[in-house]
Amino acid sequence: MGKKKEKITYIDDGRTLADMSNVGGRRLSKRHPARPRPEAKEVWKTYWAAVKMMFMPMLVVVVGLCIVYMIAYFIFSVM
Repeated sequence: MGKKKEKITYIDDGRTLADMSNVGGRRLSKRHPARPRPEAKEVWKTYWAAVKMMFMPMLVVVVGLCIVYMIAYFIFSVM
């Protein structure tokens, strides 16, 4: 007629979900040497490349916010 549901029993063995002590696999830190730190010149170049890439979109957003503020200011100052 109807299937009987299996009753599940949970047993607390004291381990947490973050217990990764029995997980195997290769460890990258032992097989591969650490990468050398980039020089300050390389870091500076990367920083300025990111700033140049974000400058125009930031300028458009700031100008847009100024225009919206001016429109709202003129609308509410007339009332």
